[in-house]
Amino acid sequence: MTRPDVKVAGAAPPTTPAVEVTGVSKRFKIRGKPDPITVLDDIRLTVPSGGIASIVGLSGAGKSTLLNILGLLDQPDDGSISVFGTNATALPERGRASLRGKTIGFVFQQLNLLSGRTALQQVAVPLLYEGGRALRERRRLAEEALTRVGLQDRLHSKVSELSGGEQQRVAIARALIRDPRLILADEPTGALDPVTADQVMDLLFRTAREDGRALILVTHDLSLARRADTVHTLDGGRLTAS
Repeated sequence: MTRPDVKVAGAAPPTTPAVEVTGVSKRFKIRGKPDPITVLDDIRLTVPSGGIASIVGLSGAGKSTLLNILGLLDQPDDGSISVFGTNATALPERGRASLRGKTIGFVFQQLNLLSGRTALQQVAVPLLYEGGRALRERRRLAEEALTRVGLQDRLHSKVSELSGGEQQRVAIARALIRDPRLILADEPTGALDPVTADQVMDLLFRTAREDGRALILVTHDLSLARRADTVHTLDGGRLTAS
């Protein structure tokens, strides 16, 4: 699903890493405690363009905090993050938002689907914030995205009419509609039964590999994590290769 009207920031060459994290730390102030809590400590991570990396860790280890920083939704207290060759931490908020919108797609366990809307309407939502051809052709592009995830017969079904696995596939289609080169997935199968979870992850991995997209998967499931090219463990604020 290539969209020539959506230009990727920087036009980085293929050898440029999708993500390069250097010395990233994050601290939070806790009420009643004099010193802030260090959640992430000197994180270093490189994911090549088209590479698939997984991050595992116990609940509360800081996985979602790290993913928010990787997705440019939050800023680190120390260190830097480069996305396809652009130093994102040096950009103003508007610049980070632009880079995020052009390069990153998100798939979360909490799907954030809009009740009362059809699968087609859900997937088209990200294009409402674009202009030009993408906005005019959002219906066709949404249909193409849903067809890619096997939901061509469920275009006009509302959320309440979809199974858990179908809802997750809608979320994947929504993440792909802007043709991102990087997908971030935060426990995308946590609410699914094992069989459906395997089907959804087969789809996500296949889509990433066929299209040459980088994928960073956060999960507590080690067997799922091992399907990635590289596996990293987050523990005590530190990230290590497994």
